[in-house]
Amino acid sequence: MNYARIVGTGSYLPARVLENSELEQMVDTTDQWIRERTGIERRHIAAEGETTCDLAESAARHAIEAAGIEANDIDLIIVATTTADCVFPSVACLLQQRLKITNASPAFDVQAVCAGFVYALGIANTFIKAGSARNVLVVGAETFSRILNWKDRNTCVLFGDGAGAVVVQASETPGIHSTHLHADGRYAELLHVPQGISRGYTEMQEQGAFVEMRGSEVFRTAVTKLSEVVDEALLANNLDKSEIDWLVPHQANLRIIKATARKLSMTLDKVVVTVQDHGNTSAASIPLALDVAVRDGRIKAGEKLLLEGFGGGFTWGGALITL
Repeated sequence: MNYARIVGTGSYLPARVLENSELEQMVDTTDQWIRERTGIERRHIAAEGETTCDLAESAARHAIEAAGIEANDIDLIIVATTTADCVFPSVACLLQQRLKITNASPAFDVQAVCAGFVYALGIANTFIKAGSARNVLVVGAETFSRILNWKDRNTCVLFGDGAGAVVVQASETPGIHSTHLHADGRYAELLHVPQGISRGYTEMQEQGAFVEMRGSEVFRTAVTKLSEVVDEALLANNLDKSEIDWLVPHQANLRIIKATARKLSMTLDKVVVTVQDHGNTSAASIPLALDVAVRDGRIKAGEKLLLEGFGGGFTWGGALITL
């Protein structure tokens, strides 16, 4: 079995919904401005005490059930997240314990922010093709609300919390055709949290560590890099853009999504868009959108999908798959 294939999807959203109208009471913004600039209408916010692992567990259980396997069949767990429960152990190890997986299979986190899920999918594909795993649980999960400055109108309106998961399984037929992963650290300060464990930890404990973003510069670079990765995926698979059935993009901003769709000459009815209801859930956004479209029947088995994401670092990437 030389191929890897997604055989189950799952997702989870916290119960708390934060509408744009509520944000109008918190910062100097309006529902109209948020909708026009981002396409976002509402987002989900984790409850007090609800952790990234809590969200990941719910999404993972749905994906495992959809795949028709038992949790202990999983022989690799990869969690893409920027908002881990603790410095260590990883969310993946915590999730392994929650799922009662006792086969001593490897588990680790990937930190590539909003491109994290595509990175994790690429790693899963490599493990399976190398014969090192047969059933890989790939999760994107975030409690991004915990690193937001709720007085900064440029960032707090954009993000939400959630989790999405897939089971990737060894297969005799192609599923993940290719993944294309990139990074350029020269852009680091355009979108970052400036404090961390080895820099500003005391300040972070006292004042909090929050997302900082130069929105217009991030927007311009994202559109350019995502357009490039679309071309790269098509070229690698000798496909014409007309052969792509669905675009499943990172849900950061409706304008970026539309720009990528134009690159593929796709109408929005062939693009999975959930940004209006989820906001930007970072590493969770692509698997969340994928699960929504699979479960509502839009995406069907045998169709070709292009997944793509862009995040802080900058990191970006794409994956061409047949579901």
